[in-house]
Amino acid sequence: MVLLVDIGNSNIVFGIAEENNLINSFRIKTFDNKTSDEYYLLIKPLLDNYNIDDVIISSVVPIITSSLKKMFQSRYNINAKIVGPGVKTGIQLKVDDPKSVGADIICDAVGASKHYNESIIIDLGTATKYIYVKNNIFYGCSIAPGVAVSMRALVSSAALLPNIEIVCPKKVISTNTISCMQSGVIFGAASQVDGMIERIKEELNNPDIHVIATGGLSSLIVPLCKNKIERFENLTIEGLLDIYSKNKTEA
Repeated sequence: MVLLVDIGNSNIVFGIAEENNLINSFRIKTFDNKTSDEYYLLIKPLLDNYNIDDVIISSVVPIITSSLKKMFQSRYNINAKIVGPGVKTGIQLKVDDPKSVGADIICDAVGASKHYNESIIIDLGTATKYIYVKNNIFYGCSIAPGVAVSMRALVSSAALLPNIEIVCPKKVISTNTISCMQSGVIFGAASQVDGMIERIKEELNNPDIHVIATGGLSSLIVPLCKNKIERFENLTIEGLLDIYSKNKTEA
């Protein structure tokens, strides 16, 4: 079995794959202050039922990449592969600086290309990313603050506003402070997604392009959007599995 690890700024998502099929996935919160031993204690109970032979990591948090790579080497005797320069992805990066493209974006592009030749990918995580891919070519993206980031910015910038849970209120126009904040951030995020979809379609001159969504907050935001959006919960992990298969075959 291969362990797929996607390290994000808010969560670390794990996928278990066997014979090129994803059989399970789970996630834990990202902690950038934990040692490799502390991560081992967190991860071990999740992996005890699986015979892990190999590991591949996609990461946007280098300090955690180092901790987990060290942990897999010392505890499992596995030299984890890292998505980066020299790793075959099957995606051409048609951008100004290919080295600056995040591993998560590349995995999203690979995952989406397995489903459609052309698509707009909306990754709703710590940042909200709008990614355009066509014929296995990544043409660029737009990056905006994510829902949780927007909420934290609102709370930290206004002395009288409380910390609140990110849940959807019943109405857009609300009558108490907490619901008003939830409405503005959550319905505002959904409106941003709809507006960006329309702008991207107009820029590409393609009103029929497939739109797909992934990321930890996609289950909350996508149902509130007016555009047709197909949700893939494990798109990034699917892409990571495809990258692993390409490099295993061609190694």
